[in-house]
Amino acid sequence: MPAYLIVSCVIHDRAAFLAGYAPEAARLTQAFGGRYVLRAPGGAWLEGGFGAGPSVVISEWPDRAAAERFWTSPEYAAAKALREGVAEAQVLLIETDQPLG
Repeated sequence: MPAYLIVSCVIHDRAAFLAGYAPEAARLTQAFGGRYVLRAPGGAWLEGGFGAGPSVVISEWPDRAAAERFWTSPEYAAAKALREGVAEAQVLLIETDQPLG
């Protein structure tokens, strides 16, 4: 069953985020078998919320185990360190038997 990582991220320093974390996270997403479904800044909360104008990233994975291998890998731990002090994130992992499309 496909799995999705859904990330809402408030970015405090966009230049540092785009120079360090973003390209490394993209590289690792692909290397671990994921693909981006959506990457967009400037979200608007309609209910609830986590910071103003969050960026949202949705990545698709073959299954929950693949997403968890990425998330818990030493390579991604090093990439996550690049966003410390630069951005705050909320991350949801969900697996579904209802594929998109």
